[in-house]
Parts: sequence; C-alpha cells; structure tokens
Amino acid sequence: MNLANKLTFFRIILAPVFFIVYLSPRFFPWLFVNGAVWTVPVLWIIFIVSEITDYFDGLVARKLNMSSDFGKFFDPFADTLVQLTCFLCFVIDGVWGGGILPVILFLLVVYREFGVLFLRNLMLKKGIILGASIYGKIKTVAYIIAAGAALLVASIERLGFWEFLLKYLKIGALIIFIISVIISIISFIDYLITYRKKKKES
Repeated sequence: MNLANKLTFFRIILAPVFFIVYLSPRFFPWLFVNGAVWTVPVLWIIFIVSEITDYFDGLVARKLNMSSDFGKFFDPFADTLVQLTCFLCFVIDGVWGGGILPVILFLLVVYREFGVLFLRNLMLKKGIILGASIYGKIKTVAYIIAAGAALLVASIERLGFWEFLLKYLKIGALIIFIISVIISIISFIDYLITYRKKKKES
C-alpha cells in the first residue's frame, strides 16, 4: 500500500459515504424535517475529492515510480466502485419520483463493468495485465460528467432553487448518461478486440 494506492483506497471509502449522505433523507425523512439542504455541499465535496484523488493517485504513481500490477487493478476497481455507487443513488432516487437516471441504462453499465472484469481475469490467467485503454479513459470522463450532471439535478431539487430549469436539466443529464453508456459499450468492444489479439499472440 504505497502512497498512490492509499489515495485509491481513500476514494473507495468515500463511495459508501456518498451513498449514505445522498440517500439518508430518503430513508430517514424524520431526521430531515427542516430539509436536506446541508447534504448538497457535502455531496459535492465528496464527489470532487473523489475525482481529485483519482487524478492524483495516477500522477503520484507515475512521478514517484510507484506503478505496480496491483495498482493497475486497484485503480480501475476503485473507479468502477465510485461510479456505480453514484449512478445507483440517482437510480434509487427515481423510486421517490426523482427519476434522474433510468435503471435500464444503469444495468447496461453494470453488465459492461462485469464484462471487462471477466476479460481481465481471462487475461490474467495468461499472465497478461489488461490496462485501461484510451476508450476506457474516455468512458471514465464521460461517467464523471454524467454523474456531475445528475448531482446538479439532485442539488437543485434539494435546494429548491431554479426549479423551472429542472425539466431541461433532467433531459440534459439523461442525454449525457446515454452518451456515456454508448461510449462504455464501445470501450468494451475495444477491450474484447484487445483480448482476442493478445490471445492469438500468446
């Protein structure tokens, strides 16, 4: 557990914290009789810190020569955990009428992530580590933008400001999420092609 991996581990810890803070007003409404306004800055802090640590763990690993086979698995695992946690919150919110993200798109994301995990395990059996591709990195950025857009919608709902924009912001968040899912599927196909090439080479 070098410094880079510790930053990654810290990001993993933030995922369930985000989940609890986001959904506590829904699960325990009697504790939020005066509203859940305070959760908005807390959620944004958690979200931003998660993405900052995602950037710095890779930077630290490269600059301080801390790259390792463990880190190549640990970092994408943390990314997936954080992203799926955020998306799950926005999907669950729909049960209460928020409807920020549809469950069918979330399932496609989950299936894609498990598919990549399966391919990585197959490659690992052959002694080959399947790192993040350029499409995988683009997918990560798309996920971040989609999660940020959905969090903006949730924040406006909780603050009660600019409610006349909610309809358009929800449509915008949905479009961004659809684009991110399409990119994620393309990245999975790219991983699949890479796997087939590596398999032939080995």
